[in-house]
Amino acid sequence: MSRSGQHWWEPCPPCSRRSVQRASTLRWPSVDDRTIDAADIPTLRLEGICKSYGVGTAHVTEVLHGIDLTLRRGDFAALVGPSGSGKSTLLNLIGLLDKPSAGKLFLIGREAENLADEALTRLRGNAIGFVFQFHNLLPAFTAVENVMLPLLAARGRPDAAMRARAEELIDAVGLTPWGHHLANDLSGGQQQRVAIARALVMQPALVLADEPTGNLDTQSADTIFDLMRSVQQKSGTTFLIVTHDPRLASRCDRIIEMIDGRIAFDRPNIATHGDANAAN
Repeated sequence: MSRSGQHWWEPCPPCSRRSVQRASTLRWPSVDDRTIDAADIPTLRLEGICKSYGVGTAHVTEVLHGIDLTLRRGDFAALVGPSGSGKSTLLNLIGLLDKPSAGKLFLIGREAENLADEALTRLRGNAIGFVFQFHNLLPAFTAVENVMLPLLAARGRPDAAMRARAEELIDAVGLTPWGHHLANDLSGGQQQRVAIARALVMQPALVLADEPTGNLDTQSADTIFDLMRSVQQKSGTTFLIVTHDPRLASRCDRIIEMIDGRIAFDRPNIATHGDANAAN
């Protein structure tokens, strides 16, 4: 139902993997080549990143200890670890939502510390897409309007090109019949697909997904995972996915485990690399 109260379509069947299979045949937007100056520049590089909270020496809590990490274009990595291991803190730093206490962070070759606040905000908006466990859609807006929001924040007044871009992504995630439904009228899996479309609308080089399937049933979780994988394979977008689900982590190409604020394990996933080699 639209905001005017008018029904646009008859009731639709629930989400299924079929819609994602259809979506996977569509053209995905490519990573904006203007953002990436050279193929050999890592999407993300962390050097000795530390984070502590508190003032003085008596009440300082050290959360991250000398994190070194590199993500390249097209990486599809899982970030795992127990609660309290520092995953969320690290994700906030990578997302330029917080600043490290020490160390260097490079996003597409640009050192964050050297950027003024306005330039940092612009880099975050253009180069990073966010997908959260709680999709954070605006309930009074339609699916298409929610996808348009980052464009509105960056460019101001809406126009036909913005709407066309949002509708293209809604189509790409298999939600064309639901594009003009209010966010509150969608299922949990559909809402998360809208959130993924919103994360991609600025053609980011890096998508940070924080427990993107945490509130979904197994079938919906698989659908969302398949959708993110399709984006990565077709556009070269880099994904860093925080998850507590070992089943989903095992389907990523790289597994990074954090324990007590340090990276304890960072290796390619032999299972997925083996599948890729077999396919070739």
